[in-house]
Amino acid sequence: MKSYTIDPDITKAETLPSSFYRSQEVFDALIDMVFAKTWQFIGDKTMVSLSQQVKPFPFLEFGLEEPLLLTNEADQISCISNVCTHRGNILCHDPCKTRQITCAYHGRRFNLKGEFQHMPEFKEAKDFPRKADDLHRFPLKIFGPWLFTALEDSLDFQLVLDIMQRKVGFLPLEDFKEDKSRNKDYLVNAHWALYCDNYLEGFHIPFVHESLNAVLDYKKYETQLYPFCNVQVGHAAGGEHVFDLPEGHEDYGQQISAYYFWIFPNMMFNFYPWGCSINVVKPISINRTKVSFISYVFDESKLDTGAGAAIDKVEREDEFVVEGVFKGMSSRVYNTGRFSPKMEQGVHQFQGLLAEFLGKE
Repeated sequence: MKSYTIDPDITKAETLPSSFYRSQEVFDALIDMVFAKTWQFIGDKTMVSLSQQVKPFPFLEFGLEEPLLLTNEADQISCISNVCTHRGNILCHDPCKTRQITCAYHGRRFNLKGEFQHMPEFKEAKDFPRKADDLHRFPLKIFGPWLFTALEDSLDFQLVLDIMQRKVGFLPLEDFKEDKSRNKDYLVNAHWALYCDNYLEGFHIPFVHESLNAVLDYKKYETQLYPFCNVQVGHAAGGEHVFDLPEGHEDYGQQISAYYFWIFPNMMFNFYPWGCSINVVKPISINRTKVSFISYVFDESKLDTGAGAAIDKVEREDEFVVEGVFKGMSSRVYNTGRFSPKMEQGVHQFQGLLAEFLGKE
């Protein structure tokens, strides 16, 4: 496969070429070399809030549907494989409450931490059970009420969570409750990476989002880069609908109406004075992407105000632009563009990481 390079100097760098977004080979490689090596949002702790609860789920909805199990044993949440270590049968098909996990194929049994317990008709088997007969345990991280996992623990995800804690840890995160009435899935006719490109810059706000631009101070809009994540800080145009930042906070005294966190490769945590809108970008195909919006609210009195208002309208505006860009990627005369050193630092970081991960063996 062709290698890609993004110059680390944004003042010289060119964007990924249009062929990147049109290649099936690249799309497949991104699944194996990016998504399989990074972290994904699972949901929140209410999925297994009671002891002995078990919840099956796929690691990634499309393309990389590794079968996983979320379990709770004595208030200890674990993320383990949902595949029996005997013959590879799926262990659990539906959420349930149970003291142990028993394979319905041949009766192999595990505890809720995935440890092998019993197997019928195996008395004559030598060197059994082995460590490999336990269910594989996947790394699990918790931030506030939210859960994250990865297929391999090669990326220090705690660094990302520490940045989020530094910025929004003053909020009562444990009090954030999912409002399913506000959740929504969007189907976008474009490559998933183009959707992320668009999210990662506020450059387009004055041109695409008239209502959002009216409540944000575009001149103060800034992107702060960190390892495998960044945060776009939305400063309010007026003094209303802003965070009540405590003394000692690094942004204390500033009128901030939104913190837009992006986590490589496909997660967005958008914090507003009313709560958080989580966006998970899911690649379906080269020209089809599902974006799930999940809302968590802690202050209903501030809903639909400031930068956190009209989210559906803003999303539709973004879709129109992203789909237009994807159509443009088929042009015979367009190849690459340049980055705005001031306004497209997040896009530059994202594309650089994609090129870096694709270049790893």
